Amino acid sequence: MPTHATPAVTPPDAKQLRRAIFTGAVGSALEYYDFAIYGLASALVFGHIFFPSLGTTGALLASFATYGAGFLARPFGGLFFGSLGDRKGRKLVLLLTIGLMGLATTAIGLLPTGSLGAVLLVLLRLLQGFGAGAEQTGAATLMAELAPAKRRGLYAALPFIGIFSGLALATVTFRVMQALLTPEEIIAWGWRLPFLASVVLIVMAIWIRLTLKESPVFKQLAESKNVIASPMRSMLRNARRPLLATTLMRMAETGSSTLYTTVSIAFLTSFASQHMANGSAGLGTIGTNAVLLASLASILTTPLFGALSDRIGRLKVYRGGAIFAALWAFPAWWMIDTGQQGWVTLATVGGFATGANSMLGAQCAHFTELFGNRYRYSGVALSREVGAMLSGGIVPILGIFLVGITGGAYWVLAVYTLVLAVLTLIGTWLSVETRGRDLTDLADAVGSGSNLSVEERRRSAAPAWER
Repeated sequence: MPTHATPAVTPPDAKQLRRAIFTGAVGSALEYYDFAIYGLASALVFGHIFFPSLGTTGALLASFATYGAGFLARPFGGLFFGSLGDRKGRKLVLLLTIGLMGLATTAIGLLPTGSLGAVLLVLLRLLQGFGAGAEQTGAATLMAELAPAKRRGLYAALPFIGIFSGLALATVTFRVMQALLTPEEIIAWGWRLPFLASVVLIVMAIWIRLTLKESPVFKQLAESKNVIASPMRSMLRNARRPLLATTLMRMAETGSSTLYTTVSIAFLTSFASQHMANGSAGLGTIGTNAVLLASLASILTTPLFGALSDRIGRLKVYRGGAIFAALWAFPAWWMIDTGQQGWVTLATVGGFATGANSMLGAQCAHFTELFGNRYRYSGVALSREVGAMLSGGIVPILGIFLVGITGGAYWVLAVYTLVLAVLTLIGTWLSVETRGRDLTDLADAVGSGSNLSVEERRRSAAPAWER
């Protein structure tokens, strides 16, 4: 099998490019609206509704265990939908994942309380995570395959604006509920409203995606008869190093995001409130305000870091973000522990909008460029979701457990953040620079057996409009 497919990809269609940006952003918004309202409900509500007999720490652990169940299902969703995306195309998977996620989220709003509700909550969370297992991968892969090579970092990052729009929307929803309803009303019935409201995003996303065209890079792969029957198996056999690199590179990006947007609120309301006068309700509001402002800032920072990766390289931006995350860890968690709005906001904006999302901005194009065209969707999906499970899925449970056994010490979360950043730095050294890579290449960027740099291969093999 040749290491290069003959490039036969037409120049990107501007209308298709805009439509892909919009549909990717709406899908990401729904996914993160789903996950954010679940995370906020886990921090503020679910412990009271489903696990009231377990005490403060026990109820939080149980709530975040159900939150983590979604991350546990994501690698399996990545395995299934990743392979399907490499065999049947990107568009089909994007339609299936958005429908599955939306169905599960809406159904959570209809759950009964008590032990039966707790069991059904876990099952729906697993279904939600299974659908999310290839949603962001599909958006990033499609955008990267549509975008001109010189601006791929920027374009691949644009759909992820939806992440922060969804996170901001979820945070605003809870803030409005906190303003209009009493805590008793929220626990009794108000918590259901954000989940039921997600049906609006579902209908919008499915309608837009029905009008989307297939990726030209996948069409070229199919027309040249290079589609393989078992892309996931082939990827696991041939792409172990890029798989390990990308999995480690997810540690700080996803882990920091979860720590600063979810665990911080639980820490404020359940631990920091014990030595402060404004109480858990006031600190919960401070935490959600900080997450909202950090989400709005991320709408700007993520594509800016993606554009920067087009200029100076993916790995320089990624390593810079990981180093910042490591240096920011102790100051940030000290600021969060103060419970003061200004300090908490500064910590969250720095840790989330700057640290985590500088890595995300470079990641959107970099992961897509690392894997060969025959199993690109499979490789990106599996690495993203295994990384998400090991970081975002475990972080809330382990973080709250560590804080609980240390009597509410903030420094343990700082150490945790630092460890995740170090793991990501190791991942970047296992990777290679991929800026400008030809995405019709059948070989991986790592270990392809070629002595040519990615830039040299791109110049010799890319179509004229990409040079």
